[in-house]
Amino acid sequence: MSSYLFTSESVSEGHPDKVADQISDAVLDAILAQDRNARVACETMVKTGVAIVGGEITTNAWVDIEALARKVINDIGYTTSNIGFDGHTCGVLNLIGKQSPDIAQGVDRKKPEEQGAGDQGLMFGFACRETATLMPAPIHYAHRLVEQQAKVRKAGKLKWLRPDAKSQVTLRYDDQNIVGLDAVVLSTQHDPDIKHKDLVEAVREHVLKPVLPKAWLDSCRPARSTSTRPASSSSAGRWATAA
Repeated sequence: MSSYLFTSESVSEGHPDKVADQISDAVLDAILAQDRNARVACETMVKTGVAIVGGEITTNAWVDIEALARKVINDIGYTTSNIGFDGHTCGVLNLIGKQSPDIAQGVDRKKPEEQGAGDQGLMFGFACRETATLMPAPIHYAHRLVEQQAKVRKAGKLKWLRPDAKSQVTLRYDDQNIVGLDAVVLSTQHDPDIKHKDLVEAVREHVLKPVLPKAWLDSCRPARSTSTRPASSSSAGRWATAA
């Protein structure tokens, strides 16, 4: 019998990587809504207090990049500098330019079916029957955990939660069949005045339990920590990891 562990992780909508993704996605959506033949290569970088939107775009559409970026940031929940980012006052730098003439020369054609490629890429993936989403269970549950964190945060159930979070789910397999949960970690940004014990209990009750099967949580081994506690927080009190 082959026994092994498989771990997947996911990040929340407030994680810097996802903030950048959502701004770029919003730019693409807004342009395609006006010009379905547009070619958009948009890249975004975010740092405390600033969002830089760059890339090369060929289109007849006009989009207010600054307003769009601010809306995305505010919708995520970054609405005050007290949590490190404020969509109302942050800097937004628009560095978008036109597509390189050399690339355009290889892409532009009169007939759409003869259009050339402007970039190259390698993709792979698969579907499986482990979940209703046809995604492998570890990544499925990792995604659902950060979605649940955002849901309870925006609903005001845990008002001390902040947008940035990350999850990690480790499942145990025997002969390619799931036999249980080996470990789960949810790291979340939070207000500094929440008590450690209250944070861990609330995250387990409102984030972990609604997502993970009860049998998995009941049988999951206790969390390992150098501090012998089931969660750890930074000295600034803004982050905690509940496991």
